[in-house]
Amino acid sequence: MNFLPISREDMQSRGIDTLDFIYVSGDAYVDHPSFGAAIIMRWLEHLGYSVGIIAQPDWRSLNDIKKLGKPRLGFLVSAGNIDSMVAHYTVAKKRRNYDYYSPNGKIGLRPDRAVIVYCNLIRQAFGDIPIIIGGLEASLRRYAHYDYWDNKVRRSILVDSRADMIIYGMGERTVAKIAELLDSGAAIKKIRGVRGTVILCERAYLDDLKEYVICGDYNELKSDKRAYARAFKLQYEENDYITGKTVVELYDNKILVQYPPQPPLEERELDKVYSLPFMRDYHPSYGEYINGAAAIPAISEVKFSITHNRGCFGACNFCALAFHQGRSVRSRSIKSVVREAEIIADLPDFKGYIHDIGGPTANFRKPSCAAQLKAGVCKNKRCLAPSPCAHLEVSHAEYMKLIEAVEAVPKVKKVFVRSGIRFDYLMLDSDKGFFNKLVRDNISGQLKVAPEHISSRVLKTMGKCGSDVYEQFCDEFFDLCETHGKEQYLVPYLMSSHPGSTLGDAAELAVYLKSRGYSPEQVQDFYPTPGTASTCMFYTKLDPFSGRRVYVPESYEEKQAQRALLQSGKPANREIVKKALRSIGREDLLAFLLK
Repeated sequence: MNFLPISREDMQSRGIDTLDFIYVSGDAYVDHPSFGAAIIMRWLEHLGYSVGIIAQPDWRSLNDIKKLGKPRLGFLVSAGNIDSMVAHYTVAKKRRNYDYYSPNGKIGLRPDRAVIVYCNLIRQAFGDIPIIIGGLEASLRRYAHYDYWDNKVRRSILVDSRADMIIYGMGERTVAKIAELLDSGAAIKKIRGVRGTVILCERAYLDDLKEYVICGDYNELKSDKRAYARAFKLQYEENDYITGKTVVELYDNKILVQYPPQPPLEERELDKVYSLPFMRDYHPSYGEYINGAAAIPAISEVKFSITHNRGCFGACNFCALAFHQGRSVRSRSIKSVVREAEIIADLPDFKGYIHDIGGPTANFRKPSCAAQLKAGVCKNKRCLAPSPCAHLEVSHAEYMKLIEAVEAVPKVKKVFVRSGIRFDYLMLDSDKGFFNKLVRDNISGQLKVAPEHISSRVLKTMGKCGSDVYEQFCDEFFDLCETHGKEQYLVPYLMSSHPGSTLGDAAELAVYLKSRGYSPEQVQDFYPTPGTASTCMFYTKLDPFSGRRVYVPESYEEKQAQRALLQSGKPANREIVKKALRSIGREDLLAFLLK
């Protein structure tokens, strides 16, 4: 077992003259199942293909992009685990000074709009070779999309990158099919009809499509906000592997065609993926750990963590999971997770602590209801918000059994749950066994939860449950802490300036926080990133699902004021808070918030 080739010397040592595929990534090379590039490369290797990686190539010349030669079947291109613009810029559009996915956190080792830049480099170097793009940046920009950094609607990334195809969502099934077709001699421009892909072709192809919907014409979408909101709603509704239709977007004399999503991997398939021979660390060329610090910072959070599920039926409007992993949850077997824990426990630097057993939402193990397996996810309602669906099936029994099985692994001293717990789902479980165990055994002093806000209007716009559920959760949490003799705390994620949030709503949240003695060190300003309903609201000032207008805080001054209200205890915020409260006629709150 070894890392995949990154050089000609690596290829020669494996007896490879020409690689089947070359993967170009905006991240440093980390061979761990938390990194999408590692999963796709190891999966192709498992299927019998040779794969090399060019990680963070210098985009100022063709030297790096050519260093592994021309692949036999094609290039796979990804910006990395996150969108390259999010990696580079804060919500205030200021350049970041740290990149968790680069050696020693160094910024600037990937270009802005990395997928487009890398594809153009490949075209310059190799001409008309198959280029398939995927990962978060490509997946969430697959349609015409509002781009916060340019403040306009950009074309599909497939158009701008000049790639041949997008693989969107979870890519194992799709990349296997595309690899098989290419290997059989099929031309990339002739490959059509594969689920989980997006292609660009001539308009005449419409005559060959049997069942499709047109979401819009780019020339209209880039200027008509109502048309854009309608398009987003349709794209969201068709993103289901059972009921979804082919979606077409018009571009002058061409059409963008998104075929329906692939079915999610089932338990046995997920078990196979996570059993692949990952090295579980970054490539040694980046240097050794120094005083326990990793050369690639992103590995630190995940090296001793385990992903047990995929998908999320929570469907928060500010989250892109519904567009990427989908709303249909699937999980690995307990046996598979235990086997991974055994591998982790044998790592030389393992100290006995599994940092997390989680995923998009840690306490989801199965689809939300049995009907979803036959009828698909509901188009016109959510499973949990604004109130739980009557058909929602709630149980933590299997997740608790999973954690207990990992706790029994030799060398494992403690198992923590650190990724997102859906407290509203937890509160629906009449069996408090898991809640008791979580508080007693599986929290490392603090539990992170995401109430996000307290205003009912803002929560509704976010697609979240009412604040009363969070209040009930807090009460039960601290009661259990007292029962078990634990001094533990909740760390709530809070968001300012989300669509729907006024200064009055921010003041309401500020009073709530102050009355409970909580002074958040960090508050996340809403960040309009591609692929979320909230970003659609930010751009259009419309709720895409209802068509109703939504208030959107846009100015720097208002965003600054909302954030300052949530951190009213900071001396630097005093004058901003005073001005904000006076502007909404709430001088009565000055003494309370500023004392």
